[in-house]
Amino acid sequence: MERIIEIKHLNKSFGDNEVLKDINFHVNKGEVVSIIGSSGSGKSTLLRCINLLEKPNGGEILYKGKNILDSDHDVYAYRAKLGMVFQQFNLFNNHNALSNCTVSQIKVLKRSKEEAETIAMKYLRTVGMEQYINARPRQLSGGQKQRVAIARALSMEPDVMLFDEPTSALDPEMVGEVLAVMKDLANTGLTMLVVTHEMEFARDVSDRVVFMDKGVIAEEGTPEQIFNNPKEERTKEFLRRILS
Repeated sequence: MERIIEIKHLNKSFGDNEVLKDINFHVNKGEVVSIIGSSGSGKSTLLRCINLLEKPNGGEILYKGKNILDSDHDVYAYRAKLGMVFQQFNLFNNHNALSNCTVSQIKVLKRSKEEAETIAMKYLRTVGMEQYINARPRQLSGGQKQRVAIARALSMEPDVMLFDEPTSALDPEMVGEVLAVMKDLANTGLTMLVVTHEMEFARDVSDRVVFMDKGVIAEEGTPEQIFNNPKEERTKEFLRRILS
């Protein structure tokens, strides 16, 4: 199996607060890996370290076998290979849905406007937003904004999609529409790393589940292992609390 991302002995501190402690794990091509755990366990920080929005204090992040923390690595070229979907959508408010999905393609990938629009339309259709191409973010619901954000990330045609709690800012009735899009994407063989509170998604869609607690990976395994037969007491305690 081709390893797209491999994390070795990763550490991250903010001042005296050690948020990530000796993290080791990997993501294979075509895999869906969900990261679960309580708020403050380090899940989002791990994702932000992987795409270098935060700089780790130590360890290695290997992308296709090369350590992207080496000083000679092109950070921007690497970032272009990772699609990132944030909790708060992070859309450009002064651009419509179509333009939100073309601007990075044109700037970063140097695609022509025509090519960028063709690719953007393909992915706006994929997420069911093709009829809203002229709408600005303020005219869209939270669920629609997040679907545009997913289309924007897909338009860069990345090797890996990173999702940072993509449903946590949504009203409950909109969570389903975003999860349905993510489920469809998982079925296409897209490589996905998902930080989520949605246990049903983690259980039904993931190939592997990583449980984080207090800055460490406490346990990882198949959804079957983690949800039906967790070994660690703290995994059991977390699932008892969240599933009750």
